[in-house]
Amino acid sequence: MYRFLLGAAIAATATSAFAADAVAPIVMDQELARPHISGYVEAYLGGLYLSSDFGHENATTAGGAGRVNFPIDSRWNIQADAIVDSLWVQGDNLYGYGGAVHGYWRDPSAYALGGFATLNGYGGDFGGPKIYNFTVGPEAQVYMGNVTLYGQVYYGQLRASGESEHLDNWGGRAVVRYFAQDNLRFDGELGYSTISLGGEHLNTVSGALQAMYRFSGTPFSMFGRYQIDHLSVAGQSENIHKYVVGLRASFGSDTLLDEDRNGATMDTYRPNIILPFGG
Repeated sequence: MYRFLLGAAIAATATSAFAADAVAPIVMDQELARPHISGYVEAYLGGLYLSSDFGHENATTAGGAGRVNFPIDSRWNIQADAIVDSLWVQGDNLYGYGGAVHGYWRDPSAYALGGFATLNGYGGDFGGPKIYNFTVGPEAQVYMGNVTLYGQVYYGQLRASGESEHLDNWGGRAVVRYFAQDNLRFDGELGYSTISLGGEHLNTVSGALQAMYRFSGTPFSMFGRYQIDHLSVAGQSENIHKYVVGLRASFGSDTLLDEDRNGATMDTYRPNIILPFGG
């Protein structure tokens, strides 16, 4: 039987989209907009399928996130995130929870540049010591009309309470956000991370596709996301597929594109799982 710890995945991160012929004037309005507090909360429900050298497993998953952006002035911003993810497999509940802080300089018509730090904990019915990890690193976004390019790299450590040893974690991700309309966004994402396990390394290659639509004149958006994580270590591998649908409620923004260029635009990678446990 599999009992594995989920550091969780998904949670659509959204923004709106733009028709190409409408991009220029609206971006100009966004640049002149007065900075103000904005953000969103979202929740999702879905399923997870694990396929490994040892067999297969299905699970139900749910979770959510909240993000708030605080402008310091017309260019400097601080964003705070909170997340929770939960997994139910063979009667056991496993969960991840935590948050992130981003500090960055942003020109809504050109780019954003800054850094971030995360802290996450993991627990559930598997017993044993509490496990947590942190990451820090730089991040940047480039705005090109109705396309946003987003990149992050990070270093972190995975630790267990009461233990002096730790596992080093390096990784990065690249995201493309395409706005087909002002309230319709499509995402593509690729990522890689490695965790040092003594003389071995747990390597993860991830990919995700996401679509989000915001109902015009309302704060509500719907999204769907698929993510796959391919894990490999010591000649063994497994694939973890995650499918979710969710609902977002935004405040302080008029459209998804407005949210992307002037609001809570940053996020962080949330893996489908972190560590496999046998027993």
